[in-house]
Amino acid sequence: MKNELLLIGSVILIYGAVLVAYRIFGKIGMYVMTVIATILANIEVLMLVEGFGMEQTLGNVMFASTSLVTDILSENEGKKSAARAVWLGVFTSVIMLLFTQYWMLYTPAETDWAREHITAIFSSTPRLLAASFAGYVVSQRFDVWLYHKWWDFTSKKTGDSKSFLWLRNNGSTLISQIVNTVIFTTIAFFGMYETKTFISIMLSSYVIYIFTSLLDTPIVYIARWMKNKGYVRE
Repeated sequence: MKNELLLIGSVILIYGAVLVAYRIFGKIGMYVMTVIATILANIEVLMLVEGFGMEQTLGNVMFASTSLVTDILSENEGKKSAARAVWLGVFTSVIMLLFTQYWMLYTPAETDWAREHITAIFSSTPRLLAASFAGYVVSQRFDVWLYHKWWDFTSKKTGDSKSFLWLRNNGSTLISQIVNTVIFTTIAFFGMYETKTFISIMLSSYVIYIFTSLLDTPIVYIARWMKNKGYVRE
């Protein structure tokens, strides 16, 4: 039960942090959260835990928050701002890969205690970051594109550009996360685990994305309300 409570708590903390960042820093806060989520998720994903009857990697909620960020930006700041957040995430992944591998070129001092732990953590980083990079670029660009396609569709059907926020939010995220899950899990973990565990990781990741996508819809509504009320710093 401990892991389940921690996973629920992570949703509250991460999504709450996105709202606070948007409230205090506006669009810049969303860019900052993209960078933070990209770095932390690429480290968290190394951990395999059991929760809600499934084997799953950590990092799923943190990765999901990047879709929340792009949806908030798409809704309130425009398509270009959402696309910029995606490319910030890409840039962050590249820089993280470059420097984590660069650290391991140094010869540690005899009294060094951290090197073996850093090596253990980041020796698998290239593969994971390649998986993250591929999944993130494809799915997030697709998410932004699909979000606005849904928006155009509902606007034409209803004549109201503000209605059906729940549809464009979930309709874009749920579909784009299928793409992300398949790409990331295949590149990152194929051959590392038994087939049963590999499939379990893929399925559990998407199940988590379903719940996180549904749970982030109220957050997008709150963010839009904050923007309309002038509570967001420009």
